Amino acid sequence: MKQALDALEQTQYAYSQAIGCLHHDGSTAAPRGSAAARGVTLGFLSEKSHELMVRPQTRELIESLWACRDELEAPVRRRVELLKKRVEELTRIPVEEHVAYSRLVNESSVMWRQAKENNDYSRFEPYLAQVLDYCRRFAAYKDASKPAYDVMLDDYEKGMNTQTLDAFFAMLRERLVPLIGPLSDQPPAPDFVRAYCPVEAQQRLSERLMDILGLDRQRCAIAQTEHPYTVGFNRWDVRITTHYYENAFLSSMYSVIHEGGHALYELGMDEELQFTCLNDCPSLGLHESQSRFYENLVGHTPGFLSFLAPTLRELFPEALGGIDDGALIRAANRMAPSLVRTEADEVTYPLHIMVRYELEKRLVSGDLSTRDLPEAWNALYRDNLGICPANDSQGVLQDMHWSEGMFGYFPTYALGSAYASQLRHAMSRELDVDALAAQGNLAPITAWLRERIHRHGNLYDPRDLLKRATGEDFHPEYYVAHLTRRATER
Repeated sequence: MKQALDALEQTQYAYSQAIGCLHHDGSTAAPRGSAAARGVTLGFLSEKSHELMVRPQTRELIESLWACRDELEAPVRRRVELLKKRVEELTRIPVEEHVAYSRLVNESSVMWRQAKENNDYSRFEPYLAQVLDYCRRFAAYKDASKPAYDVMLDDYEKGMNTQTLDAFFAMLRERLVPLIGPLSDQPPAPDFVRAYCPVEAQQRLSERLMDILGLDRQRCAIAQTEHPYTVGFNRWDVRITTHYYENAFLSSMYSVIHEGGHALYELGMDEELQFTCLNDCPSLGLHESQSRFYENLVGHTPGFLSFLAPTLRELFPEALGGIDDGALIRAANRMAPSLVRTEADEVTYPLHIMVRYELEKRLVSGDLSTRDLPEAWNALYRDNLGICPANDSQGVLQDMHWSEGMFGYFPTYALGSAYASQLRHAMSRELDVDALAAQGNLAPITAWLRERIHRHGNLYDPRDLLKRATGEDFHPEYYVAHLTRRATER
């Protein structure tokens, strides 16, 4: 039966990689007019993938293995446990709906991009409404006994629910909102932050950053897209993306560091986990902890920025040639309420996530219509950050996630940042993280994370893995203490 399990997972992996490659191509290099034709192929592959998992032979194999689970080695038992849950959920979803949803998401992501480029939410709204309707139905198919949004949250962070998140975000709101007032009085960013930096030079910076992070260029590639993301097919094929703005070099710089953290996770999973469901993270929060670790707890430190400063002056001589290290450090760590989540500083960032969390709860429950979403978005930004978007491209259209049906994903960004602070606290018992960052010597940091997080893939549930790595249960106070320190040490 072990051979049959291996064959099943290898076939499922082949479908998943093909689907992933098509999505990646659609977001990076494919012609704009290719979406409809690509949707036909995606629909076909999604149907075959679905049929593979719900066919009688697969269900019989999983049930037979589960019946003798006590005799299985721990990794195989874990694979069967995860596949059993997946098969049970997919069996409840009609195949025709699964295929139609796959095609819809392909179209929706294209319409989101067009809507953002043209500042036209009305172009995207009908697609968002359809995607949301499918997500609600799928949640009911999976577990009708739970609120739909709790089912969606569990998809991305096992065991997560609104009760836990309400308490988490309430704590963040209570502790962080009072810090926003003083930050609002900051002077504008210095002119060099918006100086012209050629895309070609920014691309060379991306390559340097990949080398500093220790990304194996034979196994990790970079591409350009509207909304940066990372996809890992296996430990030999990981793709990161970034965007380039000629008058915002810091945007791409931190995107590459952030996505590089994700890539290190994918590249670090043990070889014996490949082509199985264990070659995955146990939660998106833990995956996000890695990207936020490198972006914030390494990339924004004064020492790392001083290390990187000569490279920046070399690549952007006209913009940064006369800028000293101190000015660069202050600019990269400037804190003030802003409109765009991906450009937000550490202290205001979780409030961006809180806005999306509150909106998702209302959308999924039906208390908020997709037609009224922009107005609700703007109101929450005024209430929590004291600012309001000038248009929907800066507001409700800034993220791609909802176009792809990723309701329940956003909270993992805040959870991941909190996990990163806890990991940093545990790491500091053995490593001087700031000193290593100042040397540009990130290998010991990566080795620590690889041993405790990366290599295990999906062998353990997220809270179990966090406790194994840090010796403690989840403790968000480390995150709040870090943010308070960052806000007051300026």
